[in-house]
Amino acid sequence: MLGLDLTISYNGTPVVHGAELHLEPGKVTALVGPNGSGKSTLLRALARLHQPDSGRVLLADGDVHTVSEGGATTAGHLAEHGVDAATLSAREFARRVTLLAQSRPTPGGLTVRELVEFGRHPHRGRFITGDAGGAAIVDRAMELTGVANLAGNAVDQLSGGQLQRVWLAACLAQDTGVLLLDEPTTYLDLRYQVELLDLIRELADEHGVTIGVVLHDLDQAAAIADRIVLLESGRVRAVGTPAEVLVSDVLSSAYGIRVDVDVDERGCITTCPIGRYNTRQRTERLVVA
Repeated sequence: MLGLDLTISYNGTPVVHGAELHLEPGKVTALVGPNGSGKSTLLRALARLHQPDSGRVLLADGDVHTVSEGGATTAGHLAEHGVDAATLSAREFARRVTLLAQSRPTPGGLTVRELVEFGRHPHRGRFITGDAGGAAIVDRAMELTGVANLAGNAVDQLSGGQLQRVWLAACLAQDTGVLLLDEPTTYLDLRYQVELLDLIRELADEHGVTIGVVLHDLDQAAAIADRIVLLESGRVRAVGTPAEVLVSDVLSSAYGIRVDVDVDERGCITTCPIGRYNTRQRTERLVVA
């Protein structure tokens, strides 16, 4: 999937300026950056929920998992041979791309399973027919997200974390080759954050899914992403591996605060924003030592 030269506005004011974003099959691309930098807007444009002023969103031609000879669908290949997402019907697009958005309604009168089953809508006929294997896909989606035991529960009685996992299950039930996630760890406790990040890697590594995810937690992005895109003031500031992008001077400039970066012997990256309290605390430790 390729967002090419995208400029996007809100109420006539540009908020994303000429951005290019390439999401590769079987890879996790994390979008990071300060509030208001355009991360969610860019993701929504890829999902056709926000019409860009200029630029195109392109998908691989034919099967969503089709790759070029080099083992990945290159940006150049997509730019030349990709299908313009704007030319696809809503149903065709929904069979190829799904988005877990930040804000979603809490529907009343539905059970968890009924909500997850909505993810099968693009694969069904007009009279909810022709979805062979759909029930098994719904079962698997609920198992993967840890909500199978809630199948008969009313959706409007769930906690925020439970509801977040149910919506994710609905996205997985849609069974697309491209999965876009906007701050998916919101409302989740530590256990389910870790399990969700593991699931993201599993979908990419074992099923070849193309994944784009907006994350505020830089350490989470470092842990799961193959590539990181750092946005600042609506522009792509840096693109590369976590080690290439999550660098102290780059992050400090983008966020307007000193950010230290440590890499342990296993290559795990940890970021630490330094405010007045952090600085004082570190000084006290040095004095004690």
